[in-house]
Formats: sequence, C-alpha cells, structure tokens
Amino acid sequence: MAGDDRPAATRTKTTESALLRVGEYGYPIGHLGHLTEDQAEQLEAFRQLCQEKGLYKPASDLNHSSHDDTTLLRFLRARRFNVDAAFQQFNETEKWREENKIGELYENIDIKDYEETRVLYPQWTGRRDKRGIPVYVFEVAPLNSKTMAAYAKSSESTSVGGTILKSKGAATPPRLLRLFALYENLTNFILPLCSGLKDRENSDTPISQSNNIVDISGVGLKQFWNLRSHMQDASTLATAHYPETLDRIFIIGAPSFFPTVWSWIKRWFDPITTSKIFILNEEKAYRTLSTFIEPSNIPKKYGGTLEYEFGMRPVLDPAEEQHIVWASPDPIPSNQKWPLGPVKWIPQKDGTLVAMAVGSVDGKERREVVATFHPDGKENRGLAKTQTEPMQPPQTSMQPTDAQAQPTQPEAQPIQTEAHPAQIEALPVPTEAQPVYTEVQPIQSLLLESEKIQQPEPFQTPAVSVANGAAQKPLPPQSPGEVATLVNGQA
Repeated sequence: MAGDDRPAATRTKTTESALLRVGEYGYPIGHLGHLTEDQAEQLEAFRQLCQEKGLYKPASDLNHSSHDDTTLLRFLRARRFNVDAAFQQFNETEKWREENKIGELYENIDIKDYEETRVLYPQWTGRRDKRGIPVYVFEVAPLNSKTMAAYAKSSESTSVGGTILKSKGAATPPRLLRLFALYENLTNFILPLCSGLKDRENSDTPISQSNNIVDISGVGLKQFWNLRSHMQDASTLATAHYPETLDRIFIIGAPSFFPTVWSWIKRWFDPITTSKIFILNEEKAYRTLSTFIEPSNIPKKYGGTLEYEFGMRPVLDPAEEQHIVWASPDPIPSNQKWPLGPVKWIPQKDGTLVAMAVGSVDGKERREVVATFHPDGKENRGLAKTQTEPMQPPQTSMQPTDAQAQPTQPEAQPIQTEAHPAQIEALPVPTEAQPVYTEVQPIQSLLLESEKIQQPEPFQTPAVSVANGAAQKPLPPQSPGEVATLVNGQA
C-alpha cells in the first residue's frame, strides 16, 4: 500500500488493536452498569435538568419513566458527559421529533413505503456480534442515480395513516423521514430484543448500538458524488438526533480512489463517530470480522456461514427461540417469523414484552400481536400468555411523545408471511483485513473521467401485496456490492 511500508501482518494487528479501542466510550464503557462515580452523578444531574425543563417524567406506579436511562446516556456519551451540551442536543431532538411527528411516523407509516425504503438501506441480519450487539449489512450498489431519483419521486407520496406527508417546504423531506423510520425500528424493536437476550457478557447492560458491515465494492466515483448531498443530510440528522447508536462501521471493498471520497465524507461527522469507522482490505476482511463476530453470524458473502443476502428479512437468532412464544402456531421459516413493516415492543406488567406489528395498510392501522418475549426464558414462563395488561413503555429518542397515545393491544392474531427469494449474486469470499492507504487524487480530475449520469427511470420495487395486514414483498432485482458508506452513520 502506498505510504505504508510496514509488513502486512503488522498493519493488520494495528488495525485490530484500533478496533478493540474503538471510541471514547466503546461498549460497555460509559453504559449502564459501567459508569464511573462522576458519570453516574452526571446522569442524575442530566435527568433532573430534563425534568425541570419538562422533557422528562419519572416513573410512577402505573407508568415507566418517559425516557429510559439508556437513552439519556446516549446523549451524555455523545457530549462526553457534559450535562449542558447533552441537554441542548436532547432538547433540539425532542423539538425535531415533535415537529416531524416521528413517533406517529413509525406507528402509522404505510407498510409498502416502509419496505420500499428498507430494501435500499442498512438492514439487520438478525444476528449479533460476540458482545450481543446487532450486525447490520449495507450494500451501496442499489443507490445509483436512477434508483435514488425514482425513490425521491416515490417518497413524495409517502403515506402515514392514510395521510400523504407534505413534501414542499417541509423541514425534513419525506425521503429522509422514511429513512428515520428505520432508525425507529432500531431502538423500538431491535435494540430491546438484543438487550433481552442474556447469552452474552455484561448481560445486565442494555444494548444501545449497532455494528455495520458497509460494502462499497464496485462503486464508482460518480455514484459517490451523486449521493453526497443525500448522504450528508442523512448523516447530519442521524448524528444530531440518534447519537451513540453506532458501535463500529466496517467498510469493505474500498476502491483505490476512496481516500478522496473519505476526505469529504469524514467532515460530516464528529471525531467520536469517525473513530468508529474502519476501512478493511476486501481480501482480508474476514479475519477482522471473525475477531468480533462468530462465523455463523457472518454472511457467506463475507466468509462466514450465515445464509443471508442483502434485502432479506432478519434470519432468526437461535437464542431468540429460547425466549419467544409466537402468536402464530403455524411453522414459519426463520427468516420470515418477523413480519414485514415496523414492529415495536409493548412492556407488560408481568415483565414480558409483546411484539406488536404496527404501521398501516391502505390507510388503516395495523395492530397485530406477533410474539411474546419472556426475559427468563419461555420454559420458565408458567402458563403461556399472548395477551397481558400493558404498561406505558419508557420513551426512547425514537418512541412517541407522551402526547401520542399508545396503541391498545388487541387480541393476538397471527401474521401471514411468505417467502421471497434473494436475487443478489454472491461476490468472491474475502479473507482477512488491513487498512487501505492510497494517494488522494483531486476530485475534479476524477469526476472528468467518470461517466455521465443517466436519466432516471421509474422505481423498480415490485408491488406489495397485503394479506391480513401483513405486507408481502419480494426483493427487487439489484446488482450486488456497493455501499453508501455512512448513511447509517449513527454517532
């Protein structure tokens, strides 16, 4: 590699050491159960300040606190436990959420619109790393100029509970609001589920972050350049309003010109975020990934054994089956047990969590019980229940405000699902990892060498059919391998 004469083995070990040191507050440092005395005091001071300003309500006999400590700590870590700075960011986030009705968005977004967005952006594989943190995969290839132009046009008709979101003059355009519905899924569904699984060290410490494998192999400079505005807008808002939801980003398949792209991408993030981003040589990526993720949880495309391809729904983690009682008695493939569209957990008075499929279909709310999660294991649950009395859940930075009513839990109804084929070709399997260093070329000269943008074509996502309130949608045909690196750039 240009500019680095060290032996390959030395460079690889240096990269892995850096990954182990990632971030100023790498999990579990700075998280619940691992706070210093000073950090615990700052958390209490932050909580009191938020309460004084009307942004936090403590728990009562009937309700949880308006925001859990895990959420408050994310804002504190993002501001290095500076209470005043954390409050300013938290206050701005709450205003942003209210102005854009983020809670209502996740509860009532049309399932078709949600799925149209999901297949283009970072997706949870259904698996976790060795510490229990969820693993996402993101391929940038589908985000070409045609797809993004067609997607932007499609997003103008985004429906929430049958109402089309206003596009003209909106502070946050619908195309970005759709993306943030996916962040809502992270904190309303994925992180609580991963926190409840106890087959990990620090099992009493909630999971509040995600890992991301970002595949940019084959992406041309023109594509990066065309995505820059969208990536910058998405990354800026995510860093501001969903802080500290990122653990690590592994960038795989970086082209020779990537340092040029990185020189302007990294300006969108604060130092804490950029310290979590690692560029891995495609030929050696597996060695690094397997250091942090069991091979059974790494997709085959990257050298592991997991039967997962970009665009699929999450492949069920075997540990989940030890805790979950499904509402439907019918046998369902492991990558279809979680339904299409948004899902959230409803805490119950007996300590269990009920998974509720939300969103809307043809303007009508979907409220269907999918499963019940038993923290102590379903074998210790006693008499299985699929309906218990709900408590008001604690509000995370991605949950509805107190002004927004929680949905009434209906009788359990099975979710109808069916298989959809993955239509993505497999790329060559990489092996181990090391940093990528190349000379930075002027962006202008590289752009002159790239191809002209082709005219947009209509969005090619297949139509979504609905059966009993659950959307069925096959994966759109897409070329493999390119990643818009930091659209999921959670700070």
